[in-house]
Amino acid sequence: MSREGFLELRGLLMERLDLSRELEDEEIFRIIDELIIHYSKIHYISLKEMVQLRQELFYSIRKLDVLQELIDDNSVTEIMVNGPEKIFVERNGQLKLWEKEFTSKEKLEDVIQQIVGRCNRVVNEAMPIVDARLDNGSRVNVVIPPVALDGPIMTIRRFPDTPITMEKLIQLNSITEECAQFLKKLVQARYSLLIGGGTSSGKTTFLSALSNFIPKDERIITIEDNAELQIQGVENLVRMEAKMANMEGNREISIRDLIKTSLRMRPDRIIVGEVRGEEACDLLTSFNTGHEGGIATLHSNSCQDTVSRLETMVLMGMEIPLDAIRRQIASGVDILVHLGRLKDKSRKLLEISEVLGFENGEVKLQTLFSYDYKKGLQQVNRLQNEAKLEREGIVL
Repeated sequence: MSREGFLELRGLLMERLDLSRELEDEEIFRIIDELIIHYSKIHYISLKEMVQLRQELFYSIRKLDVLQELIDDNSVTEIMVNGPEKIFVERNGQLKLWEKEFTSKEKLEDVIQQIVGRCNRVVNEAMPIVDARLDNGSRVNVVIPPVALDGPIMTIRRFPDTPITMEKLIQLNSITEECAQFLKKLVQARYSLLIGGGTSSGKTTFLSALSNFIPKDERIITIEDNAELQIQGVENLVRMEAKMANMEGNREISIRDLIKTSLRMRPDRIIVGEVRGEEACDLLTSFNTGHEGGIATLHSNSCQDTVSRLETMVLMGMEIPLDAIRRQIASGVDILVHLGRLKDKSRKLLEISEVLGFENGEVKLQTLFSYDYKKGLQQVNRLQNEAKLEREGIVL
């Protein structure tokens, strides 16, 4: 069916709908069916086209318009909207231009406002950049004019509807059974972990899978910019999400604010979706004031780089000597995990390092597991600090 024909039908549909009241899906479908039947008496439409047109008209009114088909497709991992006429889709690590597009720039803007509004966030010329999420937890980033020169830009990182477990990661060869069991024991023994990696290396997915090793009777507090973590089977779970300032004068609630308040909420575990800036100060403080077993992610290029990144982020929020920061890292962080994405687009656990302490002005690390491109993930050293394992009666 032509674009003009679709726009004509959509215009007729909007005229028929009573937008002054809440409409049931069945009522909308009934009106759509009547319009399509009438239209088909004038213009030939195949049965296949009718079914597709029915769904697309419904999506344009009720859901995310042309994007809804991609949101419902489990094979899609990323959606990149470069203006109304260019939509790129990632499936199985391959990025391709999609054949469909928005009917207008205004329709794309409507979808963006719908997504952002559901998260109680604002995007406009004064605040042209925003992070949000969909109802299914997918991560959304929006950039609009005047920052985006060619029209509204939206990037959606789609997460699986069914949470990926550690067993699934083992099946995908992202981690070995031996390494998974090793990490399970460390999590149960309340070792503090930092998960590093580059963009799209699977940090959030891995954190969600790793969190399932936490005993179910513990009180877990999760802190995120946008709620994405999929933690299952925990009754005493508190989820908190940062909030942007808005035009009505409501102040920003930052990750740093949430970490500070979480310390007063009697947490057994504090999980931070991603550390990006000065909140690293408060994360380290929590690790060093009796809040063991915390887990967080951050962007980095290796375990050693994770330490450097953490140092830099602490300095963003507090002017203290570098030696003092390194001592805090050495005493508070136990284990560093590094993830990566290989050339074949597969995601792998590439390195696990143990923090041994502070020595000669540096944070001393020991590599425990390392990924070899020929042999795969191999254990190269034994854990030295087994005090927490011994305390919990866990044997490696």
